Amino acid sequence: MKKFNLSVLASITLLVSSFSAPSFAQQKFVTVGTGGVTGVYYAAGGAICRLVNKDRSKHGIRCSVESTGGSAFNINTIKAGELDFGFAQSDVGYNASKGLGAFKDGGAHADLRSVFSVHPEPFTVVARKEANIKSLADFKGKRFNVGNPGSGTRASMEELMEAMSWKMSDFSLASELKADEHGPALCDGKIDGFFYGVGHPSANIQDPTTSCGAKLVSLTGPVVDKLVADKPYYAKATIAGGLYPNNPQVTNTYGVLATVVVSSKTPAETVYQVTKAVFDNLDEFKKLHPALANLSSTNMMKDGLSAPLHEGAIRYYKEKGWLK
Repeated sequence: MKKFNLSVLASITLLVSSFSAPSFAQQKFVTVGTGGVTGVYYAAGGAICRLVNKDRSKHGIRCSVESTGGSAFNINTIKAGELDFGFAQSDVGYNASKGLGAFKDGGAHADLRSVFSVHPEPFTVVARKEANIKSLADFKGKRFNVGNPGSGTRASMEELMEAMSWKMSDFSLASELKADEHGPALCDGKIDGFFYGVGHPSANIQDPTTSCGAKLVSLTGPVVDKLVADKPYYAKATIAGGLYPNNPQVTNTYGVLATVVVSSKTPAETVYQVTKAVFDNLDEFKKLHPALANLSSTNMMKDGLSAPLHEGAIRYYKEKGWLK
């Protein structure tokens, strides 16, 4: 049996470790919290990570996407230090930063920071074709999906219900299905309608409108007008006619903006590199999902940002001359 020369083996080990150690030490892992796997957040998060990972050899950041319960979950998980970046509706971010609504008990999230906003998210009400629904008021006494706890959709629905002086008991069933579950439930006749805050086009609207002729319902009236007037994070919105099968009409509604948020504790260099990856490749980013197609850098760095900008994002925007 041959004997290994231990001194030679030690030298080889040292040589290998000298090459491999720094690359592992320099590698940073960041996770982006999104929403359900069929939603726009998940696709947009994947688009961000794709652009970040493209230049991984330069900045040493490896980006991955995590499917989560949505806006409120992402903000709470960032606060707990278990997520780096997250998508959140502008209204949920506003309430979190000020300790309002669903965040009243936990208090204001003083460390919440904005990076940029992404696509608009009109609140979309969808009804079973046979239910003969003309407005949200027609759902009283019917089976309605109000969104899963921890999602921005649910938080927005609760704010709307409060403005309408409605309670969950006003529905014969207030189901709490996730976004990828409400379409099949509607077509299976288990619910009569659902409320969903989402960028368009969305697979979760496409499927029930295609499969069972589901109808989009406009969300308008004095209560909506007052909400939009009183709340800085809301704006009127329209969903184009013909965007979905069996829905040739324009749907009038209101909504929020999707935003990307972090903690003030997230390193400035990390936020800078992620921001740079998106804006240096904005044309490519816009092609990665139809909901991103109309984005502009001017709007992304100011619209819908309910928390202060993170210093890493500010550094990039100043470099570009977009901020003084």
